[in-house]
Amino acid sequence: MKITIHGSGDAFGSGGRFNTCLQIEAGDEKLLLDCGSSSMVALNKARVARSGLSTLLFTHFHGDHFGGLPAFLLDAQFVSRRREPLTIAGPIGIEHRTRHALEADFPGASSNRWRFPISFVEITPEAPAELAGIAIEAFPMVHDERAGPCQGYRLTQGGKSFAYSGDTAWTEALIPLAAGADALLVECYTYDRVLANHLDYRSLAAHRDDLDTPRIILTHMGPDMLAHGEALPETRAHDGMVLCL
Repeated sequence: MKITIHGSGDAFGSGGRFNTCLQIEAGDEKLLLDCGSSSMVALNKARVARSGLSTLLFTHFHGDHFGGLPAFLLDAQFVSRRREPLTIAGPIGIEHRTRHALEADFPGASSNRWRFPISFVEITPEAPAELAGIAIEAFPMVHDERAGPCQGYRLTQGGKSFAYSGDTAWTEALIPLAAGADALLVECYTYDRVLANHLDYRSLAAHRDDLDTPRIILTHMGPDMLAHGEALPETRAHDGMVLCL
């Protein structure tokens, strides 16, 4: 499994980073995990052929994770002129949220006669799925239920597992999410300032022994976290980083 981090930034592009956008490759299939508002810029910069992405999977419905979807769809319709089927997956309400986002960004677009088939798949902790040849399990996270349900995912293929928290404060659900995974990509917005809906490094470090994974990568870092340049046991994500499991 190959993970390319096209966007590792927070909602505000702190440090000049793109919004969250991860490309997952497993065999011949490619999946995009989150597609924040700046993701089309990131994908174009990396020369990613969007028609090769069979699936878009979302953790929650905030703009820095979900806001690039309308532009992705219109690019597929009018620029790359996609013909391949597209699966759009995520928490409960994914189809309604997609149509609402299309209307908000491009009025009338939700009634387009798409030149490619679109299917919607809801994934919940009670209902895992297999998409793009990858087994996907959802875990409830603690972020902002107005933009949710907010979920982390565990992706497994070929005996390798990748865990991703999405956005969350510290929650015990991170423990089973990480358990036995080859790598955990976890948000770390602040260094020591505790927030109700985001994770700080001090809280993560306090629970490090509870996370049964050999590799932790920090992402979604805000200005406070980015300002702490000292060495840490964990890896810090950056745009363009590639993980091979």
